[in-house]
Amino acid sequence: MPRIAIAPSLLAADFARLGEEARAVERAGADWLHLDVMDGRFVPNISFGPLVLRALRPQVKLPFDVHLMIAPVDPYLAEFAAAGADRILIHPEAGPHLHRSLQAIRALGKQAGVVLNPATPVEAVAWVLDLVDTVLVMTVNPGFGRQAFLPSQLPKIAVLRGMIAASGRSIALAVDGGIAPGSAGQAAAAGADTLIAGSAVFAAPDYAHAIAALRAEAQGGVAAAVRAAQAAAIAASGPGGSGD
Repeated sequence: MPRIAIAPSLLAADFARLGEEARAVERAGADWLHLDVMDGRFVPNISFGPLVLRALRPQVKLPFDVHLMIAPVDPYLAEFAAAGADRILIHPEAGPHLHRSLQAIRALGKQAGVVLNPATPVEAVAWVLDLVDTVLVMTVNPGFGRQAFLPSQLPKIAVLRGMIAASGRSIALAVDGGIAPGSAGQAAAAGADTLIAGSAVFAAPDYAHAIAALRAEAQGGVAAAVRAAQAAAIAASGPGGSGD
């Protein structure tokens, strides 16, 4: 069973202590550090820019997973790459040519990702999977933290898991939005292998316990999904099933 990756979202951290917060989640067992960049135009909020990434980069060894919620996105790719991003994730709606933008990210030596908003169909990424290292499903509308998880996105996660498997490529399937105890298992059972969590980590009194609890619940969700699939296969092959 693959290990579930946990990526705390810095948007939920104490902005007066960003360096300290980043080091704390690294010690607590985080796999990635997720950084939400918002321009107040593509989404109705403003967060931070490349100067913050540049300041944080020496503080931790965690990979920087940078989610650009800015439009147009192309003029800023090189700047965020130079500031320390390891993965750069963009929205199909943030520029005229998604394929070209992904090529530009990879040409900068960075991993590339595509982010799907709740209303964005899976078809938006279907023909660029050869350029993608991460697909991120938003389970809230982007722009603000502490929103409720949208269960309507679970079938989308399942469809994307099938698309990734069919591609034969190693592509992370991440989920962001309302990830907390209760939703972590659902997202993982649907096919997610990476969970981005904000307040579920940074609002917890013990970051290590919070990360471990999310990972354990997610791994349990995967195990339950595997058991359900096995039971369905056995039932289908039994008397009266398609295996007769």
